Amino acid sequence: MTPQLRPLGAALGTEVLGINLSKPLEAETFAGIQAAFAEHPVLVFRDQDLGAPELAAFGRRFGAPRPHALTKYRHVDCPEVSWLTNMEETGKIDWYGVKRATEWHTDSTFEDALPLLAILHAKEVPSEKGGTVFADMRAAYDALPEARKQLLSGLTGLHGRTTGPAGERLYGDDKGVTDKTYQEVQWPAVTRHPATGRSILFVNPMHTHGFVGMKREEAWSLIDELAAHATQEHFVYYHRWRVGDVLIWDERATMHRGAGDYRPDERRIMLRTIVYPS
Repeated sequence: MTPQLRPLGAALGTEVLGINLSKPLEAETFAGIQAAFAEHPVLVFRDQDLGAPELAAFGRRFGAPRPHALTKYRHVDCPEVSWLTNMEETGKIDWYGVKRATEWHTDSTFEDALPLLAILHAKEVPSEKGGTVFADMRAAYDALPEARKQLLSGLTGLHGRTTGPAGERLYGDDKGVTDKTYQEVQWPAVTRHPATGRSILFVNPMHTHGFVGMKREEAWSLIDELAAHATQEHFVYYHRWRVGDVLIWDERATMHRGAGDYRPDERRIMLRTIVYPS
């Protein structure tokens, strides 16, 4: 079955209509979702009500969900699901949670294996704003000048956990507690989407901290230049959350960030999982 789709933004953002994710999806229905996701890398399912096990089960249809690097936010009963929250269990504001992920990034490019996608499910949202912003890295690559495309075709990016220019600006030395130490990994600056073959600009200012054979000052200037290019308004979609939204995004074809534009004393609580190849 081909799902009915409705565009939400000019650049990205597509609503999938008539799907109840709390029930097992028939193979034909799921194949339709997969086909839509290959072309539309930010899909939204409205009016859902999933617990952590159901969210993980939806993720497992695509691949293998993994626990988040930040141990503090892992769901106690379902560790492959984590909380995205601005509140401590005591009810006080979690200031790390407020600022978390509010700079542009692609998730977990510091890992030895890259994720396929991530899923967020909104449980409580602020009365105003508090959105998540996505950038289309396929369109960003297509719009680069030929000279930049040629330069990037020969570059290999160096990635670490929040060690890029945006990561250092946002977190400094307060990068959160993980249960392992991450080593530098290398990924090509331009990759191709495995389903469509489209070229993708695969550089993000949170985790990309350099390029092989390039001095840091030159590399950081290029990383910031590429981020500014990729996040121009015509490449970007701002998702305004509603309670019950399930949003799935392609970790290869997009960058994202929390907008960080809401009152931190208003609750913003979501369930999240990140999915890797099986």
